Amino acid sequence: MAVVVLAVAVAACSRHKIIPDDTLAQIFHDAFLTNAYIEKEGIQTDTLNFYEPIFEKYGYSIEDVRFTIGNFSKRKSARLGDVVEVAIDMLEERGKFYEKEVAVLDTIDNTAQRLFTRAIYTDSLIRIKSIKDSTNRIITLDNLRQGEYKLLFDYKVDSLDNYPQHKMVVWFERSDSTQIGRQQFFLRKSSESEEFSRALIAGDGAVRLVVDLLSPYKDNSQPKEKKKKQHIGLTITDLRIVHIPIVQEAVDSLYAKQLDIKIFADEFLSLFDAQDSLASGAVALRDSI
Repeated sequence: MAVVVLAVAVAACSRHKIIPDDTLAQIFHDAFLTNAYIEKEGIQTDTLNFYEPIFEKYGYSIEDVRFTIGNFSKRKSARLGDVVEVAIDMLEERGKFYEKEVAVLDTIDNTAQRLFTRAIYTDSLIRIKSIKDSTNRIITLDNLRQGEYKLLFDYKVDSLDNYPQHKMVVWFERSDSTQIGRQQFFLRKSSESEEFSRALIAGDGAVRLVVDLLSPYKDNSQPKEKKKKQHIGLTITDLRIVHIPIVQEAVDSLYAKQLDIKIFADEFLSLFDAQDSLASGAVALRDSI
């Protein structure tokens, strides 16, 4: 803003037009935004030519702006600072408007994600009694999509279970079978059923998810003849693997699904207690992204 005020605050010809205070505030408002753009883009400018389109938009010339600012000192009850304050207030109001727009878009994003969240694998009951029972022990899911995968289940380790280490291992695989994002979790023995919940993020290029519910454990600390017979009793219930798509994919799917009924019209956005004008602005902003 200082660039504009310093550049135009000079004496001017008396034949030029006086710009009304409210219009001058609008010009200052637009100049503030222009200055922000100049600074962000690193544009080097020391001329008013950059602001000419702003002045012309309101029907005035550079000379009119110079003349109007130069005459403020002659007006006893007028202060240039008051006009600048009005421009700042306008910018703050616009900021609040776009904050609300972003909130609406966030709500749309969340709605889209919830709508396309799916349980891609479920099993109501899994009993693991042998480490060799890989059919029950290992879950493999192919053709993964980007996003988050939640692994949820309840489990209980039998009181007679004496397996040395109840460790679950989870990892993703790329198409060449290389592992990424490998994690391990320990299941504890308890008299009550325990809940398990973890969020897993599919890494770049992940096409497969592997869940080993009970990873093999080798105890080499004792001779084979002295080792106790191992008894395994792990029960897993209500197992679910839930896929939560990335926001952009979910929103695109929502557009495609609701294209015929125009789900992103004002009536849809009004469900989120948004004003009609805000909803219209949100649609325009969403379409521009």
